[in-house]
Order: sequence, then structure tokens, then C-alpha cells
Amino acid sequence: MAMIKNVSLIICVIISSALFSQKMITRSGEIKFEASMPSFEEIAAKNNTASCLFDAATGEIAVLALVKGFRFKIPLMEEHFNENYIESDQFPKSTFKGKVTNFVASKVTATKSTFDIEGDLTLNGVTKKVKTKITFLQSGEKLVANCAFKIKTADYNIKIPSVVKSKIAESVAIDLKFDLEKKS
Repeated sequence: MAMIKNVSLIICVIISSALFSQKMITRSGEIKFEASMPSFEEIAAKNNTASCLFDAATGEIAVLALVKGFRFKIPLMEEHFNENYIESDQFPKSTFKGKVTNFVASKVTATKSTFDIEGDLTLNGVTKKVKTKITFLQSGEKLVANCAFKIKTADYNIKIPSVVKSKIAESVAIDLKFDLEKKS
């Protein structure tokens, strides 16, 4: 009888851990960046094909964006971005691997909940630590994550030619939005 109780308890633990697995994913996340300077042409792009995997149980998060997925209003800017600045043929992906600290899924409601996030951002073949805030809110079955931070182009070996140096910000604002759904 005791053995049946132990087996039942083990089965309940396994089933509950499977049921409460909190892995969430999107393959249509949005990443925007802006490096505009006042009085000059807008330098901004958007990528709507970023992938994000978030494990709400552990707080681990991973983001992948194909660099050639960024779209600019002006096609020539897109060409220069890929060929000269980011070198997307040599470095086709940008990644972030990190952790949302102190994430508690039960605290996330239809109003924004803010948490700390830190991890490694790899861009243009260079990996640097990033630490910022991330907000989550529950929207139906989806968990909506938003994050914003800035990076310096020099930190990621993004060389700006002197001819256009005054037209491109040294600090680039990055905004991320992911509508995460439970991974099936």
C-alpha cells in the first residue's frame, strides 16, 4: 500500500511539472531600433521575424533575430546597413541569452509587471552584457513582453564612416515586443 502511495505521488509530481511547464515562444517578435540624429534623415528599422523562447519557470530567455530581417523606409539604407555596418553576410544573426530575475508568473496580470533582465547580447560578432528592465502583461492566452535599452555602436565594432558620422547616433535605442504563447 505504501509503495502505491509513493508511485502515485511520483506520478502526480511528474504530471504537475509537465502541466506547469511554462515554456512560451514566438517566431514573430518585433525588434525596432533607432539611431537618428536631430535635423537629419531618420535612421530606423524594424524586424517582425524575431524568435523568442521564454521559460517562465526558470526566467531564462533567448532571442534570435536574422539581421537581414530588418526593414528600413529607404532601401538604400537597408543595403548599407547589411553590407557596411553590420556585415550581415559574415554575422547573419543577433542573439540575446539571459535571465529575467525574480520572475513570478502569478504576479503577471492584465497590467504591466516589471522585472530585471540581464544577459549576453551578440551583435556583429561581439558579445556584451546587457542589464535592463522588462515588462510583462497577460493578454488572453498570450504573455506580452516589452523591453527597451540602448547600446553603443563602438561596443559592437560597428564602424561608422566619417562622412556620415554626424548623421548617425553613437547610442542606438532598441525596443523589443514579444507576444509569447505556450509552446506545444
